[in-house]
Amino acid sequence: MASSEPPKRPRPGPWPPAPESAALPPSSWAKRTGFRPKFSGETNASNSGPVTPQPRPKEPDTRLDLESGRANGEPEAADKVPTMPPSQTVKDQAAKRRRDSDSGAPPKSSAPAGGNGAVVPAAAAAPMSRRQARNDDVVDVLPQTVDDDGFMSRQSHLKYELRDKPGLVPIGLYGFQHYLSMLGSLILIPLVIVPAMGGTYEDTSRVVSTVLFVSGMTTLLHTLLGSRLPLIQGPSFVFLAPVLAIINSPEFLGLNGNVEVVDLNYYFEEQNQICLTLQNFKHIMKELQGAMIIASAFQTILGYSGLMTVILRLINPVVVAPTIAAVGLSFYSYGFPRVGTCLEIGTVQILLVIIFSLYLRKISVFGHRIFLIYAVPLGLAITWAAAFLLTEAGAYSYKGCDANVPASNIISEHCRKHVARMKHCRVDTSHALKASPWFRFPYPLQWGTPVFHWKMALVMCVVSIISSVDSVGSYHASSLLVASRPPTPGVVSRGIGLEGLSSILAGLWGTGTGSTTLTENVHTIAVTKMGSRRAVELGACVLIVLSLVGKVGGFLASIPEVMVAALLCFMWAMLTALGLSNLRYSEAGSSRNVIIVGLSLFFSLSVPAYFQQYGISPNTNLSVPSYFQPYIVASHGPFHTTYGGLNYVMNTLLSLHMVIAFLVAVVLDNTVPGSQQERGVYVWSEPEAARREPTVAKDYELPFRVGRVFRWVKWVGL
Repeated sequence: MASSEPPKRPRPGPWPPAPESAALPPSSWAKRTGFRPKFSGETNASNSGPVTPQPRPKEPDTRLDLESGRANGEPEAADKVPTMPPSQTVKDQAAKRRRDSDSGAPPKSSAPAGGNGAVVPAAAAAPMSRRQARNDDVVDVLPQTVDDDGFMSRQSHLKYELRDKPGLVPIGLYGFQHYLSMLGSLILIPLVIVPAMGGTYEDTSRVVSTVLFVSGMTTLLHTLLGSRLPLIQGPSFVFLAPVLAIINSPEFLGLNGNVEVVDLNYYFEEQNQICLTLQNFKHIMKELQGAMIIASAFQTILGYSGLMTVILRLINPVVVAPTIAAVGLSFYSYGFPRVGTCLEIGTVQILLVIIFSLYLRKISVFGHRIFLIYAVPLGLAITWAAAFLLTEAGAYSYKGCDANVPASNIISEHCRKHVARMKHCRVDTSHALKASPWFRFPYPLQWGTPVFHWKMALVMCVVSIISSVDSVGSYHASSLLVASRPPTPGVVSRGIGLEGLSSILAGLWGTGTGSTTLTENVHTIAVTKMGSRRAVELGACVLIVLSLVGKVGGFLASIPEVMVAALLCFMWAMLTALGLSNLRYSEAGSSRNVIIVGLSLFFSLSVPAYFQQYGISPNTNLSVPSYFQPYIVASHGPFHTTYGGLNYVMNTLLSLHMVIAFLVAVVLDNTVPGSQQERGVYVWSEPEAARREPTVAKDYELPFRVGRVFRWVKWVGL
């Protein structure tokens, strides 16, 4: 018998209803205000205990606490809970489904969850995807969040990820644009150091071809047996300053009267510059080869012995950021002074690269941001074409004057007045393309047997440590873009060890510098959205083939010096910015980090200036150009002991900006108290956990089951 009693209605709640903020935890203040802390990859466990009713929180105080780098009322680092925007939740679930599919786990529900774990209806998910699409068009690198395992979530906006194997055409296309966007990093260093050594245009062409060959070979080795990340290897700017210091050593310039190099033929130009002959070029190159081989052997031992895992504890974003930034800032005395030799060409080059990379960066053609990706080659091509038209039109031709005649042989006062303009503005003064053969195979010891001196080798050993610091930052940043997890400390050591072997090959072939991970890799991956290992390997093979064509090296060696200087201004500025961008993994607003970075950068400029200016009076008539004066400190530095080699090492090392920045940063960051989140300590994957997760093992394990054979060796990685 059915009951006639009416159904009971739910008891109404209190009126007026409690505000939404009363039902949210205190950490949701970040959602409502838009504040998002930067995490470096570590999670902070919340305190466990009995559940107690939470009182209604007070209105948060939005005033900033300058000491801790956060707003008043925000939880401490130990109590802070990572918040995840809804648009990121959908993206992280897709990454988790991929991990589940690799491990064979059954897929979970694909309904997108909100920030508090509730299921988001389809009507709400659609605006999220639209907002996410708009954000992808605005920013090049998406915001990074922390996943459930405590690591930075992998970027899912890449067109091809680390282990993707698309067809040959997509791989070739994206690999080509990847290498073309890094053209400046690969070829500009030889265009600076070879003329400084007194080499001819033909020598520059040979060195450029050798650099392309070694870069392709070492990139293949690194993607197969190194960190296995899609990172291009090449001549890093980290080696440029010490190489210039060795080139301008007193025994090569004859500044101290004790000339150790015999059979050198010097001739003087109007600016009192000593230009070295071919014999001196080969001798300096052999000195650089010897120093590079010893330093690279040291770096190899550092990586394969496992010592790098110990040094990793001292290397954090607050150390990496000022060290790499100091590398770019150290060349301020070379950049624009060289551009000033032909302002109408150099400034146009700089402005074009700035316009392409900034003002036109959002313009897409067939889905590719050609102006952002190809800013450097496009700016170079347009400026080179304009300079060629001006040269052919006679803008830099003067009656009775020949740009190919040495300045010391010019008698006419009219020609002496315009010789510098003809030399730097004309594009037909280089004969590298005409003199280069069609086919040339770079071979080891092509310049002769390397010469070993301990003082130069010791300088390069210290520089190899700075290069390793640079590579550690690149490994961490690139792994967050293309891989499922950061590498293990063993993988990092393996990569550093292989970089040492790569630099040994560079020393044997005679590139003039070492071969290491280029800092610009991270920016290139974020811009081209290409993280496939196969594309980088195919590009490396193409690079090796191009290096065998002598005309390619001759064409690149014929780039006018003023355009090289203009491109270097942009590249060094980019290097500085990329170095400072490592601070996003730490609390950049913390007064602790601000002071450490500020002190590191300031002393990295001021201390070398003291060494470079010591003992030089305003009336000193130096025999080197003004842009090379910072690199002759070994002849007049403040260290004067009875041991000449020790004087050379100390005066040279303490005049390098990156060395001072590294010493100040590593001491302060590891002695000044600070939480892990505030410092942004790099968190690497644990080896045991990496072996259990199939995606991490597939990302970093060595090919052909090599890792399983040598699993007992820690530095193999997994």
